[in-house]
Amino acid sequence: MGSLGSHFQSSPRGPEEAVERQCAGNRHSCECRKRKRSSHCECDSEPEDEDSPLDTPRRKKLKSTSKYIYQTLFLNGENSDIQIRALGQEWNLHKIYLCQSGYFSSMFSGSWKESNMMVIELEIPDQNIDTEALQVVFGSLYRDDVLIKPSRVVNILAAACMLQLDGLIQQCGETMKENVNVKTVCSYYNSATMYGLDSVMKKCLEWLLNNLMTHQNVDLMKELGYKEEPFLNTDDGMPFVPVFRHIRLQYIINDLASARMLERDNILPPEWLSAVYKQQWFSMLRTEHDNDNGPQEANKDAFELNSMRCGRKLTKDGDYCWRWTGFNYGFDLLVTYTNRFIIFKRNTLSQPCGGAVSLQPRLVCSRSTGYQLVTLEKDQEYVVMNLDSRLLSFPLCVCCNFLYTSPNSSNII
Repeated sequence: MGSLGSHFQSSPRGPEEAVERQCAGNRHSCECRKRKRSSHCECDSEPEDEDSPLDTPRRKKLKSTSKYIYQTLFLNGENSDIQIRALGQEWNLHKIYLCQSGYFSSMFSGSWKESNMMVIELEIPDQNIDTEALQVVFGSLYRDDVLIKPSRVVNILAAACMLQLDGLIQQCGETMKENVNVKTVCSYYNSATMYGLDSVMKKCLEWLLNNLMTHQNVDLMKELGYKEEPFLNTDDGMPFVPVFRHIRLQYIINDLASARMLERDNILPPEWLSAVYKQQWFSMLRTEHDNDNGPQEANKDAFELNSMRCGRKLTKDGDYCWRWTGFNYGFDLLVTYTNRFIIFKRNTLSQPCGGAVSLQPRLVCSRSTGYQLVTLEKDQEYVVMNLDSRLLSFPLCVCCNFLYTSPNSSNII
């Protein structure tokens, strides 16, 4: 374009063009006044910037063709070849414009009976669609741009989706994303879900994450967050009941912090915990008043069903001493590992010991003591196992099952 403008500048073709060049070159004292005024002189009409190039094109906005089409064909309905009726209103339109819609394009191009009809009755199944929305949607077929009010975007979106106008649907989505606020987020999210606008759904969720409940109301949180019904009594929790029935709750509530957590979580029905508390209370009374010294025979089935399972992982060789916490009827059992020996000791002194649990599934070798009945006096030690140094490797996992009291004959839960 630059070379073309230069060609016009260097090769004027007539006296009128020469006058234009002279006027452009001398703005303050236009020499064209000395001659017969030419119709092309613009010295008095609009002064130009002194720094702008001589060949800067001038632009005048003509009457918009789109506006003319919108006014003449859509609003006035001139030369209409089809009438659309819906919601008690009529629109005199043109098939060639309606074919921009996927809905009407399929109707007119197929073997539908409406393809040759001059009047079409539209059934509107969506309650979000009203006459104002249809007016905007039909009008969008006759113009380049559409102004969408945020308060009306849901209705226009519904009509655009029905008539399959992808461009207008996209514009509605952009309008919704730009106007998400406390008044619109819920309706926009529901509409985006209904009409499949994933980007709008994402924008609404993002707004909710950033703005919802930034200042929490304590009373409201208590009302919403607290549920009287335990989880396992709900429809969602019922499938998990068989799994929770196999949890040995008696070895969870023997620790105060764990017992409080069970109550606070409100997962288990209260009658489950009440039964376990009752069981533990009677076990303690039997130990204290009925001289229950624990199981007197190695019953494998009863032991596997009722024993307390514990574990500790030793990462390297050395001396270790620990206890597994929880109330065990006053029986403080210390476990010691030293010189490849695993020793149990009934402790009567206060000695600090650490605890750990290993869930590592890898197994190199395994040794078991089998089922043993052990009676320990105060501060008495008992060597449980002597490990072979040739087979010993670390980390070493020490796993024990204990049964301090005689198991109940009846199943509590």
